Amino acid sequence: MNILDTINTSIGSYAPDFELPGIDQQVHHLGRYLNKYQVVAVISMGNNCPYVKFYLDRFKHLQTEFAALGFTLMGVNGNNDVEAKLMESFDNMRKFALTHKLNFPYLWDSTQDVTHSFGASKTPTAFLVDKNGILRYKGLIDDSPKDYKLVKNSYLRDAVTSLLAGEEIAIPETEPIGTPLIWRN
Repeated sequence: MNILDTINTSIGSYAPDFELPGIDQQVHHLGRYLNKYQVVAVISMGNNCPYVKFYLDRFKHLQTEFAALGFTLMGVNGNNDVEAKLMESFDNMRKFALTHKLNFPYLWDSTQDVTHSFGASKTPTAFLVDKNGILRYKGLIDDSPKDYKLVKNSYLRDAVTSLLAGEEIAIPETEPIGTPLIWRN
């Protein structure tokens, strides 16, 4: 595994804009999403990450709960060193999305540029962007990856709720827990 310094976009800075292919055969452009939605969550994901699997139902629930209010979530797989991890290939991303019935776009960051620019180091990591393209939250989804019944702090959900209400986010940054990303040589 390679350790790579990330750009690590800071809270209050413009989020890196991107165009990435999705498993739906469409190209997804963050700027277009920001024209349509009030709040966009970009989640660093991987097919083979146990922490992502712990959170999948919570991601789908968040998408369903807030979609009508101007929110969308998108998964970005930047853990795609295909030679080292065949599980992270684009074809396997499609299979993963179908198997888990994802209700949000799942995008492939084949160059790892977007993942690097956001500053993701683990999967999953949440990045919450407001309609102006400003990064407002990054970090944990909540404080209990393995058991949703034990969640005391729903960091991402609370941040989405605050942004949609036009309020400041109480905790704008947390340290993510998950599987370290694998970077290409």
